[in-house]
Amino acid sequence: MTTLPSLNALRAFEATARLGSVGEAARELHVTHGAVSRQLRTLEHHFGIALFVKAGRGLVLTAHGRSLYPAVGDAFSRLSEGCAALARRLDEAPFALACPGSLLARWLIPRLDRLNAELPELRLRVVSSENELDPRREDIDATLRFAAPPWPDDMAVIPLMPERIVAVATPEIWTTASKASARATLERLTLLDTASRPQAWPEWAAAMGVDDATLSEARARGRSFEHLYYLLEAALAGLGVAIAPQLLVAGELRQGRLLAPWPVIETDASLGLWLAPGVDTRRGERLAEWLRRELSLTAMENDSMMRRERSSQSRLSSSSRDAAR
Repeated sequence: MTTLPSLNALRAFEATARLGSVGEAARELHVTHGAVSRQLRTLEHHFGIALFVKAGRGLVLTAHGRSLYPAVGDAFSRLSEGCAALARRLDEAPFALACPGSLLARWLIPRLDRLNAELPELRLRVVSSENELDPRREDIDATLRFAAPPWPDDMAVIPLMPERIVAVATPEIWTTASKASARATLERLTLLDTASRPQAWPEWAAAMGVDDATLSEARARGRSFEHLYYLLEAALAGLGVAIAPQLLVAGELRQGRLLAPWPVIETDASLGLWLAPGVDTRRGERLAEWLRRELSLTAMENDSMMRRERSSQSRLSSSSRDAAR
């Protein structure tokens, strides 16, 4: 079986033969004049013949070169057409984004129209589930999810923003709870937990200086839900205090349906866009850039809202102390 010569050498040969100049071939291939010359010498050495002869300032094909060129030119033409056809199919195919139901309902859906208007070429298709989404599913191009590193080596993970969690409950619950300290307050509250995020309360408690025993007792008295969506609905129903990503409760906090008097805690996890193996990374990067911009705007709105809320609570506390005097 005849060994094929270097593909780079054949590419240099095709461009030089078509353009009649090493310099023009180098410019088209975005390499140096010397690189093209070396590839041509490699190809001539492979066959043991001359493929070009000088003609003025350019080169012309020898008889052997003229014999080789039609097959090489046709091969590269077909390769170019095949690659272009695949690129068109990829650009025209919908981009399938997997997203947890709670994140979809509480953050992405209100922005879908704007996303589709600003990135129409994605033809975005959203796949949602409250169960754990497999980021390697063949029908999924990318997955939007909260996760802590290490991330898998076979996937491109684009971090979008750090995860920030917050304890939330209805105004009625906070008004009846103790304001002495986080520990004292936990001893009186019903904690709402979720099986999909078992690490959330321990991370929050560690950041707040609440000991494990106090947290364990509070969780033992609390209620657990299978998914985050149900957990947040339980919090809105006044069943207790939930711990959740600030991103997913921003709307309820702005409306005053939920309050968050304690600080926001940043965890080791991040919200990231996980690109499936083999996916067109250019489309994924365009989506990631759009998501990062929207998340930045949301974070600024959330920070402003939390500052206003803390200022309001401080004024109420001062008024209460003045009234007590």
